[in-house]
Amino acid sequence: MNVSEQEFKFMVEGITSDLIQLLIDREQYTLPHAVDTVYGSNIYGALLRPTSGLYTQSSGYVFR
Repeated sequence: MNVSEQEFKFMVEGITSDLIQLLIDREQYTLPHAVDTVYGSNIYGALLRPTSGLYTQSSGYVFR
C-alpha cells in the first residue's frame, strides 16, 4: 500500500489512540498506565515501521 508520510502518521496515531482506549475499556487500565504500556510495547515499535504493514490493520487486530 502506497501512502504518504502524512497519511502513515495519521493511521499510526489513530491505531495508537484506539489501543490506549481498548486497554482502558477492556483491561481497566488507567490512562497513564495505558499510554505507558502502548508506547513502551514491541507492537508500537512494529507499528512505526511501515514495512511491518501493521498500520493497514484494524485496531482490534493489532490489539490481539
